[in-house]
Amino acid sequence: MKKVLITGGNGFLAKSFYKKLSGIYDITICSKSELDLCDASIVAEFLKRYQFDIVMHTATYDAAPKGSTKDKKKVLENNLRMFFNLARCQADFGKMLFFGSGAEFSREHWLPNMPESYFDTFVPSDPYGYSKYLMTQHAQQTSNIFNLRLFGVFGEYDDWRYRFISNACAHAVMNQEINVHNNAMVDYLYIDDLVSIVCWFIDKFPKHQVYNVCSGTAEEHIAIAKMISDLTNQKSNVVVNNRDIVKHYSGSNELLLKELEFQFTPMKQALASLYSWYDNNKNSIDIGQFHF
Repeated sequence: MKKVLITGGNGFLAKSFYKKLSGIYDITICSKSELDLCDASIVAEFLKRYQFDIVMHTATYDAAPKGSTKDKKKVLENNLRMFFNLARCQADFGKMLFFGSGAEFSREHWLPNMPESYFDTFVPSDPYGYSKYLMTQHAQQTSNIFNLRLFGVFGEYDDWRYRFISNACAHAVMNQEINVHNNAMVDYLYIDDLVSIVCWFIDKFPKHQVYNVCSGTAEEHIAIAKMISDLTNQKSNVVVNNRDIVKHYSGSNELLLKELEFQFTPMKQALASLYSWYDNNKNSIDIGQFHF
């Protein structure tokens, strides 16, 4: 059984991977309190001691969410320190998978269906995107570090207070209106699909260092809100503040599908599954003032 380290233990991706991959792999999951990724000597000693087959680096320092207490001035430094403290020890693990972002393409220059070759056409101006950009530049010079570049991902452990799909499901199960403040076209990937794709990366050796891991289909926020509304008994009211599409955030998955045959979960099916989960856990939801 392959030994897998998952960083960022308190985050959406880490929690999801741990729940769905436990039993398939020998998993160690670490939060900041258990493994300080910003301490180079601690990280080096830890990796040398355990000799993981796979390092799945999900930890990230992102000050963007509303209400975040993180220091925005530390985004670039902390993200790079965490990444390079792991990457510099590449002789002490088999493969490292990290999760990039479409922000690497520069938010100001996003195009629909961006391919991997669009990378480095522009240098991101924001610290978060720039940190992911530099990680990718490094990964491209290695043989065992891979960027699984994500766009939109949704699932059970996402932070419903700030993420559109989870926010809409949470409001719907509480019989609250679904608010579409900013309409957008986004390529959303269901977490179960991401988990299956990650298993492929764990078990196989990919031909390239960077892949867009996305569904290949962009969905409009208004359309998603209506799909979720249709799942409720009384159809939650969908309030749209602005019907104009303010951003188009999507990637091409052609490179990935050349190596991996995969059937993505239809959006309606994925939304129904997520809605059901929120319905079963609605006692833990405190809607308060949180609207997307």
